Amino acid sequence: MGDVWLRTISNGLVRADKVTEIGCSRGSLHEEMGYSVKVVAGGKAHPLIDDSDLQGTLAERMEHARQMLDALLKAMDAAGNGGPSTVISHEAASGRWRLTPSSELATGLEVPGVELPRS
Repeated sequence: MGDVWLRTISNGLVRADKVTEIGCSRGSLHEEMGYSVKVVAGGKAHPLIDDSDLQGTLAERMEHARQMLDALLKAMDAAGNGGPSTVISHEAASGRWRLTPSSELATGLEVPGVELPRS
């Protein structure tokens, strides 16, 4: 079974098996709009979603965030059921989690002085 990675909003990667906590809160900048989803790994919080544009009551926004957490857990389960190493990332345009084999992310990368194998 391959590793499962979570892509943060700053395009960093966090190993899913190192996550000790997953949580949500209201948007970090606006009390009356938005929400955020974060994971904690190695004692450090890593934001996966920070949507400060979602409108609605606090209860509505937190319900939406809870649904995003549920979907993230399902994505983590699906990615962890064997198969290649996978990166889970949030697509803001669709509002969904995307599972991408890590080999697809590496294809086409150009690093000076390093030649990556092509699939």
